[in-house]
Amino acid sequence: MKRLFRSKTQRMLGGVCGGLGEHLDVDPTVIRLVWIVLSLFSLGIGILVYIIAWIIVPEEEEEMATYRVVPEGQDPK
Repeated sequence: MKRLFRSKTQRMLGGVCGGLGEHLDVDPTVIRLVWIVLSLFSLGIGILVYIIAWIIVPEEEEEMATYRVVPEGQDPK
C-alpha cells in the first residue's frame, strides 16, 4: 500500500501536489492546475487546505526520494 508523502523531487512550494501526483500516478502539473482552479472557484478554501496538508502530510524520506523505483518502460518523473 502506497503512503502519501510530500515530494522532495517534484516540489514547487511544499511538495503537496507533487506527492499527491506521485501517489496517484498522475503528472503533478495536472494536480497543481486542478488545485489552482478549485482554489479560485472556492474563494481560497483550496489555499487553506494546501497549508493544512503541508502541515499534516509527512515529508518523503531521503532514501525514498533518492532510490525511487521506476517501472520498466516508464520515464522517471
